[in-house]
Amino acid sequence: MIRQHRISIWKQAVVDRLRRCASGNELESIYASMIKRNADKDCFLMNQFISTSSNVHHTAFAVSAFARVENPNAFVYNAMIRCLVHCCLPILALECYKSLLLRDDVHPTSYTFSSLVKACGAARGLGLGESVHGHAWRNGFDSHVFVQTALIDLYANFGKIAESRKVFDEMPERDAFAWTMMVLAHARSSDMSAARALFEEMPERNVATWNAMIDGYARLGDVELAKSLFEQMTARDIISWTTMITCYSQNRRFREALTTFQEMTAHGITPDEVSIAAVISACAHLGALDAGKEIHHYAKENRFCIDVYIGSALVDMYAKCGNLDSSLVVFYKLREKNLFCWNSVIEGLAMHGRAEKALQMFKMMGKEKIKPNGVTFVSVLTACTHAGLVDEGQQWFRSMTEDYTITPGVEHYGCIVDLLSKAGLLEDALELIQNMEVEPNSVIWGALLGGCKLHRNLEIAQVAANALKVLEPENSGYHALLVNMYAEVSRWGEVAKIRASMKEQRVDKGCPGASSIEMEGKIHQFAASDKDHPNSSEIYLRLDELDGQLKLSGSREEIQHLFPV
Repeated sequence: MIRQHRISIWKQAVVDRLRRCASGNELESIYASMIKRNADKDCFLMNQFISTSSNVHHTAFAVSAFARVENPNAFVYNAMIRCLVHCCLPILALECYKSLLLRDDVHPTSYTFSSLVKACGAARGLGLGESVHGHAWRNGFDSHVFVQTALIDLYANFGKIAESRKVFDEMPERDAFAWTMMVLAHARSSDMSAARALFEEMPERNVATWNAMIDGYARLGDVELAKSLFEQMTARDIISWTTMITCYSQNRRFREALTTFQEMTAHGITPDEVSIAAVISACAHLGALDAGKEIHHYAKENRFCIDVYIGSALVDMYAKCGNLDSSLVVFYKLREKNLFCWNSVIEGLAMHGRAEKALQMFKMMGKEKIKPNGVTFVSVLTACTHAGLVDEGQQWFRSMTEDYTITPGVEHYGCIVDLLSKAGLLEDALELIQNMEVEPNSVIWGALLGGCKLHRNLEIAQVAANALKVLEPENSGYHALLVNMYAEVSRWGEVAKIRASMKEQRVDKGCPGASSIEMEGKIHQFAASDKDHPNSSEIYLRLDELDGQLKLSGSREEIQHLFPV
C-alpha cells in the first residue's frame, strides 16, 4: 500500500510537470525520467505526455513515444489522434485510427470521432468524412453531441448545408455550440433567412451566435441589420466590435468604422490586429491623418506586430492622407512584405505623381520574386497616366497578358483610355473602346469625354456623350461637360438644346458629391449646397469673400466655364 501511494504521488508530480511544460527540451527531460521509472508505457501518463507534446508542437517526439507503448488504450489513441490533427497532420491521424481498428481490445470513443471528423476537414476529404460518419454510426456515436457538432461543421465547410441541417435536426439534444455552428453554417452560405429563423428559435443565445449573425449580414452588405443586432447585444467581445468595424469599412461607411473603434476602446476593449488594420483603412479613405497617426502610435506603444496586414494598411493610409514620406518609411521598415504591401506603396507613389519611382518599385518587386496581380497593374498604368508615359503604359498593358497571363479588366482598359485621351490620342482611345473584350462602362466613356474636353474634340465627345446617355441617363455630369465644350466655341444653339433635353428628361444633380476634412481630431463632411453644418453661416461668408477675390483677379469667366450655372 505504501509503495502504491508513493507511485501515485510520483505520477501526480509528473502530471504537474507536464502541465507546466513549455518547451521541447523540458518535455524530453520529463520523458527521460519516465523511462527511468518504466512509466513510458503507462497509459495514464502517456495520455498526458502526448497532450503536452501537442501543446509545445513536438509532434515527432510524441509519435516516437507512442510507438513504444505496447498496449495503448483508447485514451492514448485519442490523445495521439488529437495531437496529429492539432499539428496539421490529418492523414497521419487517420492512419492512427486505422491501427486502432486492428486492435480487438481497444474500441473508439466519441472523442475519437470528433477528432477524426476534424482530420477529414483538414485533409479536404469529404468522402473520408462520410466514411468516418458511417463508422461513428456503426459504433453508436452518431447521436453524440460532440460528434454531431463536428459533422455539422464538416459538411458546412464543404458547402453541404442540407447535410449539415439533417445532422442538426436529428440531434436528440443540442448544446449552445451546436446551435451556433448551425447558425454559422447558414450565415456563411448567405442564407440569412434560415440563419435568422434558427437564431430566433435558440433557447439561449451566446456572444458567438450574435457574432455569426452580424458577420452574415455584413457579408451581404446589409449594414443596417448588422448594426441593429450589434446594438441589441447586452455583452460584446472583441470579435463583435471587430466584425462591426470591418462591416462599416467594407461598405464604405468609414466615419462609422472610426467612431465604432473609438467606442470600443472607450469601453475598455483592447483591439486586435484585424480591428487595427480595418480602422486604419477607414482613416485612409477619410483622409483622417491625425486619427491614423494616433492609431499607429497606439499600435507601437502596445507592441502590436506591424505585420503585412497592418503594415500595408499604414502604407496606404499615409499615402492617401498626403504623407508619402511616412508611407515609404513604414514600407521600408516592414520585415516581411507581401503583395498587398507592394501594391500599397506602388499605388501611393502613382497617386502622388511619382511615376518613375512607382515603376522602379514595380521592378524591385519582381526582383523580390513577388508576382503582381491585376491591382498592381492598375497602379502601374495609373503611374504612366500621371506622367504621360504613353509608350511605356501601352507596353505594360501588353505585358500583363503576354508575360503575366493576367486578363485585362475594365479598370485596366479605363487606365489606358485615360492615358491615351489625356495625351490627345482620342481616335486610338475610341478604337480601343470599340474593340474591348469587356463591355465599356461609364468610367471609360467618361475618361474619353474628359480627354475630348481637354483637347476640344467635339465630334468624339458627342460619341462618348451618347454612350453615357444610355449607361447613366440621370447623370448630369457629362451633360455639363458637353455644355462647357459647346460654350467654349460659342455654339449656343447646341448649349440650349442640351439644356432643354436635360429639362425634358428631368436630369438634375440629385446626389451631390461630398468631401471631408479633419480638424482637431474630428471629421467634417460637406456636400454641394450643404447647410447642415453648424458653422455653415461662417463657411458661406468665407466663400463669398473668395468669390469676390476671384472676380477681382479675373478668374470668374474661367470658373463659369468649368461650372455653368
